[in-house]
Amino acid sequence: MKLQVRVVEARNLPAMDLNGFSDPYVRLQLGKQRSRTKVVKKNLNPKWSDDFSFGVDDLNDELVVSVLDEDKYFNDDFVGQVRVPVSLVFDAENQSLGTVWYPLHPKKKSSKKDCGEILLKICFSQKNSALDLSSHGGDQASVASRSPDLRLESSLDPSTCASPSRSDDASSSKDDKCNPQTTFAGRITQIFQKNANAATPTQSVCKSIDASDTSETSKSVFALDLSEDESSSVSFEELMKVMESKDQGSEPPCNLPGGILVDQLFMITPFDLNVLLFSSDSSFYTSLSELQGTTEVQVGPWKAENEGESVKRVVSYLKAPTKLIKAVKGTEEQTYLKADGEVYAVLASVATPDVPFGSTFKVEVLYCISPGPELPSGEQCSRLVISWRLNFLQSTMMKGMIENGARQGLKDSFDQYANLLAQSVKPVDSKDIGVNKEQALSSLQAEPQSDWKLAVQYFANFTVFSTFLIGIYVFVHIVLAIPSAIQGLEFNGLDLPDSIGELVVSGVLVLQCERVLQLISRFMQARKQKGSDHGIKAHGDGWLLTVALIEGVDLASVDPSGHCDPYIVFTSNGKTRTSSIKFQKSNPQWNEIFEFDAMADPPSVLNVEVFDFDGPFDEAVSLGHAEINFVRSNISDLADVWVTLQGKLAQACQSKLHLRIFLDHTGGGDVVRDYLNKMEKEVGKKINVRSPQTNSAFQKLFGLPQEEFLINDFTCHLKRKMPLQGRLFLSARIVGFYASLFGNKTKFFFLWEDIEEIQVLPPTLASMGSPIIVMTLRPGRGKEARIGAKTHDEEDRLKFHFHSFVSFNVAQK
Repeated sequence: MKLQVRVVEARNLPAMDLNGFSDPYVRLQLGKQRSRTKVVKKNLNPKWSDDFSFGVDDLNDELVVSVLDEDKYFNDDFVGQVRVPVSLVFDAENQSLGTVWYPLHPKKKSSKKDCGEILLKICFSQKNSALDLSSHGGDQASVASRSPDLRLESSLDPSTCASPSRSDDASSSKDDKCNPQTTFAGRITQIFQKNANAATPTQSVCKSIDASDTSETSKSVFALDLSEDESSSVSFEELMKVMESKDQGSEPPCNLPGGILVDQLFMITPFDLNVLLFSSDSSFYTSLSELQGTTEVQVGPWKAENEGESVKRVVSYLKAPTKLIKAVKGTEEQTYLKADGEVYAVLASVATPDVPFGSTFKVEVLYCISPGPELPSGEQCSRLVISWRLNFLQSTMMKGMIENGARQGLKDSFDQYANLLAQSVKPVDSKDIGVNKEQALSSLQAEPQSDWKLAVQYFANFTVFSTFLIGIYVFVHIVLAIPSAIQGLEFNGLDLPDSIGELVVSGVLVLQCERVLQLISRFMQARKQKGSDHGIKAHGDGWLLTVALIEGVDLASVDPSGHCDPYIVFTSNGKTRTSSIKFQKSNPQWNEIFEFDAMADPPSVLNVEVFDFDGPFDEAVSLGHAEINFVRSNISDLADVWVTLQGKLAQACQSKLHLRIFLDHTGGGDVVRDYLNKMEKEVGKKINVRSPQTNSAFQKLFGLPQEEFLINDFTCHLKRKMPLQGRLFLSARIVGFYASLFGNKTKFFFLWEDIEEIQVLPPTLASMGSPIIVMTLRPGRGKEARIGAKTHDEEDRLKFHFHSFVSFNVAQK
């Protein structure tokens, strides 16, 4: 028998790191068997949805589920654990505990620390239970002696097993009182002894070997076994329909943190693309194996698991040898995480134990198929995103080397994958996907806001109401009261409190009036900022950036009322646009459009920051921020995008913004030629326009959008611990470097606007007599390019050293 465990998610985990988060993963142990889930970075409510299977030898064992926090430099921190006795699962109805939240307990039982909760699904799988019985030699004899009919019929057909006689029940129950059945075989016998109370007498056992006379209890024991066997003969399309019916509308999984290998749109429906890539009858996998030189390919059938909630198959193959690694055998487990008819997600876990340190890690690749944007032609398209990560099963000092090797190998492999797929299915051209900007923006209408309605909504609170009542009360008191005589230090025009009570009441009145005046001041200031930048048209010719702010979701509530007064500031190329303020809203609707004045240089980054308005005199609180990088994103993908906000408050609430972003050039003419003409005047040297093939290769090398174009490139050395010869690429928005040494590739780029200073150092012996160009980035910028930095100073600035140019003067200009 197998114990099936699904680790679904956890919630309310304590923060174990200084940044206020944890990097949790789950470790499971049953006897000497151990397994673990993937690590979820910076999350206190992680989701795994990982399945595990354990062989059960002793029902006295306990399943120990521990949650730990990964630490790169020290031992992993213990978060909490839960212990589930196997016998508890066995004695449960249908031998399943269902999907239950379990509280996590600290190591010390005396501690009352709240460690959060974990959602687990634990059950027994009865697959091959008859074979499991025969594998336990010592226990088999005892089972056979108590119920010989069980042994006879189990050897014939599991589905024909009937119950032992009542006399056997009586004798066995006596034995149970003296010697409790704690062994595995004893528990199996107990199943049939329990079923005997509802079964027919002994004569039916001897006469009934036909499956048609089998008791309903015996059928229920083997029901899962039959469904799993039948699933292998069910067609792929039928299995997908079963998963669609089981889908509960859950969110598709996020891309894996290792990086994106493929991100492409294809002129095909999601269902057809899913069939092409993963159906057992598809020829795509065979063609891919021939292209990559993979041999001994064995593709297993798709099988339903967890009552059709997931589908899995196993693929084994012999990977072709490379320059550095001999041919190795790989085993790939492909599991459907989601299939709802529109979105398909398949997680492939690849084990290659024959490679160096292969037993310490698994490569996980996530295939996500989703509907693409609507095309002007009305045709339906699909988006295929393939991401990856390394799941380290054991700690190893070679982690960095393994990651670099896996990254390069996967990139080369999936380049071939994408090229082959493009031959089978037509990719979507960016020109075909052009979203009609006017049509997308015309549907946005800012919600009309009445000042009186907003005022009632804003001032309808306890502070204003109580101040109003106290004011009326004091006014009535003044009308009814007789002026008191002047006494103490009072004089005409100055009436001081005559008692401690009057002093307290006066202080309360002053404080209440001050709070009301602050509310009035905040309201008036906010109304002045009522969408001041919304609807203002841009001026000039050049790069026109248009941002449509639609809505926000789950913004952090920082006010005592449990809401916030959010507004948003957009910044690009030093210019800002500010949205209106939405009072007392955590899920505000804006529907506002902002246009930046035309820019001569194409923008690289759009910074978005959400603030909580707190009056004209108080500093606004940041509710979250985000950076939209136009160099790393396709403009077509930004036509309708949800942006996840960063920051402690935003990450805790999982805040998001819904934006539509468009970037166009309104100047007309040849954009590239006009830009190069402007550079020629600044540099004093003629610059030739590169061919479309060269530009395309440059874009593909660094993963840049199609509007990026190459200006020039130079052979040089990158100075780190050891000089590395490569090529320096310059475009309108980036500085990139690429080198390949014995198959080990180094590649990075950073933005021009991230550069704080460019210096020229005199020649040295280390630079082989060549001047050195030093590029210093602004603090905290260019983190993706730190692999090429020579130094990293105390102000968090990266410095890059380039030397040994063939023509230094040209490169310097």
